[in-house]
Parts: sequence; structure tokens; C-alpha cells
Amino acid sequence: MTIVASSPAAPSPAPSEQGIGPLLRGWRERRRVSQLELALRAGSSARHISFVETGRSRPSEEMVLRLAEHLEVPVRERNALLLAAGYAPHYPETPLDDPSMDALRAGVERLLQGYEPYPALVVDATYEVVAANRGIAMFLEGVPDRLLAPPLNAMRLTLHPEGLAPRIRNLAEWRGHLLAQMERQIALQRSPALRALYEEVAAYPVPTRSESASGPGEEAEEVPYFALPMRIEHEGRVLSFVSSISTFNTPMDVTVAELAIETFLPADPATVKYLQSRGT
Repeated sequence: MTIVASSPAAPSPAPSEQGIGPLLRGWRERRRVSQLELALRAGSSARHISFVETGRSRPSEEMVLRLAEHLEVPVRERNALLLAAGYAPHYPETPLDDPSMDALRAGVERLLQGYEPYPALVVDATYEVVAANRGIAMFLEGVPDRLLAPPLNAMRLTLHPEGLAPRIRNLAEWRGHLLAQMERQIALQRSPALRALYEEVAAYPVPTRSESASGPGEEAEEVPYFALPMRIEHEGRVLSFVSSISTFNTPMDVTVAELAIETFLPADPATVKYLQSRGT
């Protein structure tokens, strides 16, 4: 359950050679916010926003941060906006194994441990696993060592034809959910690493099997699921989990901003009973 040392930091997006204007306009259009609406939110004027976007005016550092906040720009990209405007980055990017992160690591480990026997893990912006509890072990049984070699990647592990994919009963739906999740992130981040990962996992061949086929010892049971579950085979039965993802509010560090805690909640009584009887 130990949090692994950080991977080499991904390079921050390079500032636009044309200055902050094109970047700001791009974020405003992504958010579907007019110049007037953004100006009202940020306590400015539509004229000033227009001048910033066309390069006729240079915003103050405070205004850049204010506009980024109202456009919900990711922390890493806020640094890129500042650089493009000629200012130093505002948000540090501290490795997880830095002593200053001791409190964060301890808190996350307590959270993961407290969730046992249910599975939980922590991933970074490119889905590399930085921490996991013992409940995750049931997902890893039978996975080739080469897929488990550091850095372990949750998307690659799940969708690879030698990973979890052959054991996921509703793979088509779960795969579609994961790819759509990545597509939404790519639309909000200029991340070549994330796009490369998406292209890799989207190209994996999809194992085919009958959704109605029952594994040994499995009891057929209709369950009114409250969210799309991942239905995965384990030791001759099918377990069902729904996923919940949590992030940190108002992060002040790029590393912290890009962490996501994913917990797997049992989606039916049979899964709850099995996990509680199995313990950890």
C-alpha cells in the first residue's frame, strides 16, 4: 500500500509563441463562455478580454489567475497561461516522495486502508498507479508480470487483452465508459502523454465472449444496478463494482491537482457478502 515515488514530471505545456491571447480564447471557447460573460465573472470588461485575446493588452498576473479560475482551467495549464503572459509559474510541482508531501501520503494511505476490503487506488494524470490497497489484489490475479511492472498503468492493465479485459463480462460497455472518460480529459488538457495512452489502449483488440455465459459456480441473478458496473470474473464467480473518483478541492500544487482516488463500491449483495467473507 506504499505510495510509489513519482515518475519524472511530465513537461508542462509550452506557452504559445503568440502570447496568452490564443490560449485564453481557446479555454473560453471550450467552456462556451462569451467574452462578456467571462468579463462579468472576473470583474473586468468585454473590451479588455477582447484586447487580451487579440494581443493588444497584457493582463496582470492577478487577472490571468482570476480568468483561469473562472474558466476552470487545470492547474498545470494555469502555469502555461502565466508563462504565455510573461509571468513565472504560480503553482509548484512537487514529487510525491518529497518530505513536504508526508502529510498527504499518510492521509491517502489511511483512506485507502480504511476502504478495505473493497478495492481502491490512486492514479496520476496519465493513469499511472501511485498507490493501492490490498483489495486491488483480486483484480491482478493471473495478469502477466510484464503488465504489472512499474510504472503500473490502470488503463493499460484494464483494457489490455492479457490484462483484465478477458475477465470483464460487460467489456464493451466498460471499455466505452473508460475511453469516453479519457476523451473528456484530452479535450480539457494539452497532454501528448495522455493522448498517446488513449491511442494505445483504444487500438487494443477486444476479446470476444458471450455476456450471458456463466462461469463455474455463478448464480444468475437480476440486479437493478444504480450505475454502470464493472462485472469481473474472480475465482469462479462474477463480482460487480461501480467506480467513484475523487480529487482534491482547490489544489495548490500541480502534482496534487492531478491525483485521482478511485474506489470500487460493491454493486450487489452477492459481491458485498463475498468480499466481507474473504477479508483482506
